[in-house]
Amino acid sequence: MQEVSPEVFNRLVRVLEINLGQFDPNRTPRFNATEVAELNFLQGDVIWNTTLNVLQVYSGNNWIDLTDNPNTAGYEATTSLGTVSVITGGDITINIT
Repeated sequence: MQEVSPEVFNRLVRVLEINLGQFDPNRTPRFNATEVAELNFLQGDVIWNTTLNVLQVYSGNNWIDLTDNPNTAGYEATTSLGTVSVITGGDITINIT
């Protein structure tokens, strides 16, 4: 877990308050990984990273993802009672009891 300074947190909250329900990636500054590495950003800057497809804020040292990457692959299951079996390609079985 990355610690964020109060100044960055307050600026981020303000940005979210202003944009809540109105996020438009076409209106948010968009940069790819090469541009992010080459350009200078200020602490608290919010961008849309087109390489990762995530909204990010700059902490002054590194970028913090504000959204989940929609391109990540994986499986997720939640159960409270009973048995769930997941079989993929006939090779792997996961039993959750």
